[in-house]
Amino acid sequence: MAPNNDQTALWPAPHARGAVDATVHVPGSKSVTNRALVLAALASEPGWLRRPLRSRDTLLMAGALRAMGVGIEEGVGTEKGSGEFWRVIPSGLHGPATVDVGNAGTVMRFLPPVAALADGPIRFDGDPRSYERPLNGVIDALRVLGARIDDDGRGALPLTVHGGGALDGGPVEIDASSSSQFVSALLLSGPRFNMGVEVRHIGSSLPSLPHIRMTVDMLRAVGAQVDTPESGGEPNVWRVTPGALLGRDLTVEPDLSNAQPFLAAALVAGGKVVVPDWPTRTTQPGDRLREIFTEMGGSCELTEYGLEFTGSGAIHGIDVDLSEVGELTPGIAAVAALADSPSTLRGVSHLRLHETDRLAALTKEINELGGDVTETADGLHIRPRRLHGGIFHTYEDHRMATAGAIIGLAVEGVQIENVATTAKTLPDFPDLWTGMLGSDGA
Repeated sequence: MAPNNDQTALWPAPHARGAVDATVHVPGSKSVTNRALVLAALASEPGWLRRPLRSRDTLLMAGALRAMGVGIEEGVGTEKGSGEFWRVIPSGLHGPATVDVGNAGTVMRFLPPVAALADGPIRFDGDPRSYERPLNGVIDALRVLGARIDDDGRGALPLTVHGGGALDGGPVEIDASSSSQFVSALLLSGPRFNMGVEVRHIGSSLPSLPHIRMTVDMLRAVGAQVDTPESGGEPNVWRVTPGALLGRDLTVEPDLSNAQPFLAAALVAGGKVVVPDWPTRTTQPGDRLREIFTEMGGSCELTEYGLEFTGSGAIHGIDVDLSEVGELTPGIAAVAALADSPSTLRGVSHLRLHETDRLAALTKEINELGGDVTETADGLHIRPRRLHGGIFHTYEDHRMATAGAIIGLAVEGVQIENVATTAKTLPDFPDLWTGMLGSDGA
């Protein structure tokens, strides 16, 4: 992977000169787009994804599936508001092929089970940071289920899956305490395993449960039979029955986690931000923002048009368990650093294994701007202090970049290093951000 030429560039984070008043059209959900791509690739008939997210992570997923023989055609709908679409045409999965995962957790974890169904070897490689992210849960489970994988004993990338055209499947125990994606990875391909799959989580607490619920909902929507703890099954056990998956026509929801910085802007600067097409029912973790940011001083109303979020300019500290919505932690930490009372963010020790060690990175970067953040065993304690300008490093982590932008609204002179990393899930973030601020921005 060629280095990003913008990695050393500094982006002056715009400073809010007054209250915001903006409507922000947030692009589609990465989590939904990448799950939908996998399910469509494994279906027995073509399917459609409408308004998919086009970002680094989703283009890596589409490119990986194409490398394994899946047809993905891109186009633009002619009907008003229909926007872009991808037509996914399943075909016989085959190697040899090489997959570039970048630093996308969904690609590196969701696709080895797919590769086990391919005919031939599929090699997985990616960015240097991807080598440090745990994959042992998926690798060990696939071996139990009958796959042959060469990883030189690392439990991480790079690796080669030697696909045999099919996989036995059956029961498997995994420790998914470091990533719920281990469970989702096995469930998504489970209908295509000869015996389906029974995934039993045997570790400590399981993070990001909403993402597993999203996987289950999307599986059921394409015809899979899934038994879960919520549907009366055993605790920490998910069963998927073998069977064909249907092609479907899916419109991708806006990415609610990527709406976070824009809602935060209303909290920090005061004013109102509207996010159109916010779903009334969703499994996306970002929906918790309505509750969390209201507790921190805002108010929201869900209308037929979308979500209207209003801030007064006053920000209150919060004590909150984020174990199910860990990806929201950087943005919440940024807002908490500007609050009128301390905050404690709990239940997110697994963030040390994300795109970067997010807990260490947030602590270092906020403190270098004059903050007072301390790491705890499972999160952060944040005591608000008067902050000053400086360089906010991102560690090639998109959510670190948006966290720095939030702080920059209230603190003059903040410069974001490598803001281009936001393209991982939120293309054109700088333009969306300055567009939201309009003439009131710096």
